[in-house]
Amino acid sequence: MGMLKEFKEFVMRGNVLDLAVAVVIGAAFGAIVSSLVDHIITPLLLTPALQAAHLQDIDKLAWGAVKYGSFLSAVIKFVIIAFILFLIVKFFKSLEKKRVPPAAGPTPTEQLLADILAELKKRP
Repeated sequence: MGMLKEFKEFVMRGNVLDLAVAVVIGAAFGAIVSSLVDHIITPLLLTPALQAAHLQDIDKLAWGAVKYGSFLSAVIKFVIIAFILFLIVKFFKSLEKKRVPPAAGPTPTEQLLADILAELKKRP
């Protein structure tokens, strides 16, 4: 049971959660950039060259086609991943708020009661 508690404390640290979010968001954004280059930019650069060569091979012509759908798919995946991470971080932040930090000293009520008790002890 102690190891589970240690793991929970480890995960609840803000920097660990932030690092995990950064890694996942970075990977998802990397997929968007790769899709942009592979499916939009590169075909736009190569299409004039393929047309100039008068290639008859349909596979080579399809290779130079701009694939907007693949790029949009990568963007949609990124948005879904980002939203799920937002919900996870929000959940962990709500758990963090529920933890009550230990009091540094007596509360005002406790201090007042202690003062009253001290005064009562002074009486004969």
